[in-house]
Amino acid sequence: MNSSLSLSADHGLQWNVEQLYHQLAPRLPNLSIEVVSEIASTNSALLERARVASRLSFEGDLAQVRRSTESQAFGRRTADHQPCLLVAEHQTQGRGRHGRVWQSEAVASLTFSLAMPLAPVDWSGFSLAVGVALADALDPAGHAGSVRNAAPTTAPWIGIKWPNDLWLMPPEGSTAEGRKLGGLLIETVPAGEMRLAVVGVGLNVLPLSLAQSQAASGFACLQEVDPEASAPQVLARIVLPLVEALQRFEREGFAAFADRFAARDVLRGRAVHAGTTSLSGSEALLRAASGIDGVAEGVSSNGALRVRVDGDGLREVMSGEVSVRLRPA
Repeated sequence: MNSSLSLSADHGLQWNVEQLYHQLAPRLPNLSIEVVSEIASTNSALLERARVASRLSFEGDLAQVRRSTESQAFGRRTADHQPCLLVAEHQTQGRGRHGRVWQSEAVASLTFSLAMPLAPVDWSGFSLAVGVALADALDPAGHAGSVRNAAPTTAPWIGIKWPNDLWLMPPEGSTAEGRKLGGLLIETVPAGEMRLAVVGVGLNVLPLSLAQSQAASGFACLQEVDPEASAPQVLARIVLPLVEALQRFEREGFAAFADRFAARDVLRGRAVHAGTTSLSGSEALLRAASGIDGVAEGVSSNGALRVRVDGDGLREVMSGEVSVRLRPA
């Protein structure tokens, strides 16, 4: 399948798609880059393309597959296991973990999904590695106060809230709390002998309207630390480091990212409550109320959150089972 570029945008943003392509194509043969003005969900579109490609390989009826996928959401490629960067200026039905809605706003938000076939030995800690790659690209200096013998930073820094959120954290010594800057949604589907990893990213670039900023932690945007920030500029800054990180994760696993995650871990040493979210309705509320309370002590080698519970020792929490929120000490 030939590499391709596609652009259909109407909000006046300059995405420099060809520059992105020349930057990424040497690492990603058969890459497709597409920018659309509006889509329901970039993750959903890429996942459905992959499922269609899998059905096609079994059924062999291209005409039937095409008839079943006649939708603008599929863009240029209707069936694909190849690498694709799909950028949306506006997502109308963006998704987060556990079916939550991800709010975004045209121009003010950067929303995209990167699909890559990968075959790591172990997928554990994948979302944390992605978070490290994004945080390092956006904030190379990181948390100076986390480095031994370094002077406390006087600027905000970008931290990672396990398992998949980026937070803008206050300078060392501030009494303010961190605020949510962005989030990840990572999904995979079979792609021959590998799996296609679809990494969805949503970042607040400019201030959102009050109606959209519903994060319980509060709301932050990249323009607070970079007044010149725009969605295309941020994409250009993070997409190559993201590709490089995914390929490194495939070779080396979470171990290659563990120390850098620890330097940005916003839960370490904080009191947390971990309540079950895999259920629905009143049963979910009951299980959440009976979740575990303790102090976060970093993550294990497989990316599980470690929580020290009074009278019960150290517990490990997997990201698929719970939602974690900070609680008063």
